[in-house]
Amino acid sequence: MPCCSSSKALSLMSPLLLIPLLIPTLHHGKLMEKAVIAVHGVECDRDSGHVIGLDLSSSFLYGSIDSNSTLFHLVHLRRLNLSDNDFNNSEIPSEIRNLPRLFDLNLSFSAFSGQIPAEILELSKLVSMDLGLNSLKLQKPGPQHLVEALTNLELPNLRFLSIRFNPYLTGYLPEFQSGSQLELLLLEETSFSGELPESIGNLKSLKEFDVAGCYFSGVIPSSLGKLTKLNSLDLSYNNFTPGTLDWLGNLTKLNLLSMTQTNSYGNIPSSIRNFTQLTYLYLEVNELTGQIPSWIGNHTQLIELYLGGNNLHGPIPSSIRNLTQLTYLYLEHNELTGQIPSWIGNHTQLIKLFLSGNKLHGQIPGSIYRLQNLEELDLAHNFFSGTLELNFLLSFRNLVALQLTGNNLSLLNSQNATIPLPKFELLTLDECNLGEFPSFLRYQNHLELLDLDDNKLEGHIPKWFMNMSTMTLESLSLAGNFLTGFEQSFEILPWNKLRSLNLHSNKLHGSLPTPPPAIFEYEVSNNKFTGEIPKVFCNLASLSVFELSNNSLSGKLPPCLGNKSSTISALNLGDNTVSGGVPETFTSGCSLRVVDFSQNILEGLCGKPLSGNCRDGEDSLPTPKEDEGSESPLEFGWKAVSIGYTVGLVIGVIIGSIMNTREYEWLVNNYFVRLQRKGQNLKTRLHRS
Repeated sequence: MPCCSSSKALSLMSPLLLIPLLIPTLHHGKLMEKAVIAVHGVECDRDSGHVIGLDLSSSFLYGSIDSNSTLFHLVHLRRLNLSDNDFNNSEIPSEIRNLPRLFDLNLSFSAFSGQIPAEILELSKLVSMDLGLNSLKLQKPGPQHLVEALTNLELPNLRFLSIRFNPYLTGYLPEFQSGSQLELLLLEETSFSGELPESIGNLKSLKEFDVAGCYFSGVIPSSLGKLTKLNSLDLSYNNFTPGTLDWLGNLTKLNLLSMTQTNSYGNIPSSIRNFTQLTYLYLEVNELTGQIPSWIGNHTQLIELYLGGNNLHGPIPSSIRNLTQLTYLYLEHNELTGQIPSWIGNHTQLIKLFLSGNKLHGQIPGSIYRLQNLEELDLAHNFFSGTLELNFLLSFRNLVALQLTGNNLSLLNSQNATIPLPKFELLTLDECNLGEFPSFLRYQNHLELLDLDDNKLEGHIPKWFMNMSTMTLESLSLAGNFLTGFEQSFEILPWNKLRSLNLHSNKLHGSLPTPPPAIFEYEVSNNKFTGEIPKVFCNLASLSVFELSNNSLSGKLPPCLGNKSSTISALNLGDNTVSGGVPETFTSGCSLRVVDFSQNILEGLCGKPLSGNCRDGEDSLPTPKEDEGSESPLEFGWKAVSIGYTVGLVIGVIIGSIMNTREYEWLVNNYFVRLQRKGQNLKTRLHRS
């Protein structure tokens, strides 16, 4: 009985010749096995000996596939898996057409880019095709719409199609005909747009449908409710017209339902109580109202429950105590009242617990310390009170994110450094009455965001603090304290990746601290800094928010600051004694949204308008589509006008439309956090896929 010859197996090394395959054991020029074999990724037919399967996934391949590669001589190939390699942004060769027997093609996560070849539509036997996690495009000439092609029976056998996480893929969903065998359609994080057609209800075999993070709009078609075989549905992060979720009623086989940020309103539909297989439920960032229904506790198999960012009210229902398999519980940013129930400590599998932005009160129950698997705990912006021992909080060995900001808590500092400490990445302890820098911070080397605002911190910032997380810290806020200076002198702040620095409203004096080149937000207003504005600030390419108001700065305004008018969004030099001229280039930049030169000794512009070359959307701020977290006030446009007055000479600097106070505070305080939130959401979607 014939089998794969050694020459045929060895020839597979030449097409990809990037990392050699492990050579299978040979005997007289043939592979030892005579049945169906799959040795080192090569699968052969038991009768003909032809190579019918090739699995080179995660093989560290690098380079490109040549058009005359012997790979395309394997005309009997049925399964080809090249996923999780690096083809160096090369295109998928059009010679893929030479493999007409393929029914399973996986090229995902392999750094392919460019046009999807039209020849791929000649593979009429394809049952499964995965092109996800690449940089592919659909352009003329070529398959204008891969999804449309398959519905026109050009790929009549296709049941599984994934082109997700290809941000350059554009298109729209066509009218779907009845009779399609499609079971899985994944378009997540592509640039598909338009409306979901009502004819999507014709895809009766569909079991998984994911268009999260696209640009779809219009009304969510009620015909989705006819897809009764669906076990996974994700419409999150699109621009749908506001509507209710009443159409969900018949989707009783759903295992995963994700409707995050879909403009849904009304009560959580009672029909969900009949989804007996539901394991993952994501309804956050909508306009849902009413109380969290008690029947939610009947879904004892729930692993992840996301209801945050709605208008839900009432207490945390006691029936949630039945959800003992929960790993993620997100109830943040609602109107929930009452206390954290003591039974929360029974949810020992919890990894993430988010209750921030509610109206919860009382003391944090001691049972919470039983949640030793917690990695993220967010209790910020509630009405919690009482005293917490930092030692107890530090007992969460796996904790990487802790947020207690905006409560009436007092944290008792501990000098006990003998216990193993969590490796924090995010820590916000605003208004926690610390009184001094927590000593455990000196052992933290992984922090990315640290916020200690309004904690009655006094004196110098200690030397050990400057040596903390020097390679990771991106956002540092020490505002609203009584700090006077730095115990250690330095030429440049030691945090190499620092993007956001907020030291406003302290008693800091001396010259302005020089930030690292990556700085985006520099906020030191309401201090006692003196001297000139260093010219080094002109060389900070990413600087967008520059807030120096209410200090004792003097000297000439560096003319080179005018060169940053195309990148700075907010500039405030008010209430200093800076002199010189205001560069005319401040009126030619498109990004500048607020400027204040008031109470200085400046000469220059008076009411010069914004350059006519600016168009909407060309500023440096994110568009509403990029906001995966809280609402952006920028969505409502620029409203107010800021006019600066100098001492002795009145000059008004009006740069286009200037933001109001709420917008300015959002820009200064929340930009970095929103970027982080976006990253978290993307990581969550990758995690559950």
